[in-house]
Amino acid sequence: MLELSRIRTDKKQVIAALSKRNINAESTINELLNLDVQWRRVKQELDGTLEEANRMAKEIGQCYKEGRVDEGNALKQQTTLLKKKEGELKGESEALESAILHMLYQIPNTPFQEVIKGKDLNDNQVVFQSGKAPLFDFEAKPHWDICKEKQIIDFELGVKVTGAGFPFYRGKGSKLQRALISFFLDEASAAGYEEYQAPLMVNEESGIGTGQLPDKEGQMYHDSTDNLFLIPTAEVPLTNIFRDELIQQPDFSYKLCGYTPCFRREAGSYGKDVRGLNRLHQFDKVEIVRIEHPDHTANALEEMVEHVKGLLDKLELPYRVLRLCGGDMGFASAMTYDFEVYSAAQEKWLEVSSVSRFDTFQANRLKLRFKDHDKKTKLCHTLNGSALALPRVMAALLENNQGADGRISIPAALKPYTRFDYI
Repeated sequence: MLELSRIRTDKKQVIAALSKRNINAESTINELLNLDVQWRRVKQELDGTLEEANRMAKEIGQCYKEGRVDEGNALKQQTTLLKKKEGELKGESEALESAILHMLYQIPNTPFQEVIKGKDLNDNQVVFQSGKAPLFDFEAKPHWDICKEKQIIDFELGVKVTGAGFPFYRGKGSKLQRALISFFLDEASAAGYEEYQAPLMVNEESGIGTGQLPDKEGQMYHDSTDNLFLIPTAEVPLTNIFRDELIQQPDFSYKLCGYTPCFRREAGSYGKDVRGLNRLHQFDKVEIVRIEHPDHTANALEEMVEHVKGLLDKLELPYRVLRLCGGDMGFASAMTYDFEVYSAAQEKWLEVSSVSRFDTFQANRLKLRFKDHDKKTKLCHTLNGSALALPRVMAALLENNQGADGRISIPAALKPYTRFDYI
């Protein structure tokens, strides 16, 4: 969440930045600052009351010590009134703190200076493109037809056992999926990321810490009995490793990666754009996460972008990189780069990764701090990215690598993992 101190000092800049998301935040910010003024007034009065009660307690003790019993008893009666006032002020202070926190939870991150104002994905900027779409001299098949014909992914069986969006991978489809996961993890390890196997469910505090909660869009699966949430990405458990931590050394850089299944309700998704692997409720993903000193954030983001580029280059897939406009960015993001691969059979771009910097937004929620060189306590910066999400990568591999003979060629980088050259 945004730092209240920043909103106090840079109110106009915060409002202007949020306007890039097409949000008119002026009234909300004014209401928030009004609550803040009230809280600081009450807090000052509470501190004064506590100070007076402490002073009076010492005076009462001195009265009894010196034999001034009547005077001590009179003061004791006054402390009863002070305690009542103290209780009322504490209640008022806590109510105001709760209201301020609730409002801060509703305000998204402010877009970085390079992010342009825009309404939706149509306003995103293409900043890089690599590779060419394959040209077929035959009618290319979409991946859902390939999967059915080759019996490598069974969507109908998933509907029978669970529901739409929960496919079965089988045979060489399962092996290709496992190969991609191993390839992505090995590449992350080679780039210096420490591998974790994380829980697939998190508590409410973890969801709040990374900004998934409050869940405004109803995208998270929730177990109400134990109040646990199925993770939408490994970002949530990996980043929450650092919740409530104070890093003692300023020269830090934590690089984490993890493979997990991910779960998203994808409420409201329907139509041809969600067919096959294009949009699932359960899917596999390898995530990379960075915890950085604020001075290193820009460089870390560049490194993460280059890492994802390298993966797609090795998979020999045509892709492009987009810098998202304010209206298309995630709630917690200050700047996001999306990666899209081209699907030759569907003749469309498919998103396979988002790489984002959050600056202090998540760290403020997480209470994730560090001691800087000047010995002052400051908030860390967090970043994360998909490296990569598997379903659409799989779709593009199947569609782009199909031949006239019906065989699906396996990219050279994956052959040591699949141990077969084609499907």
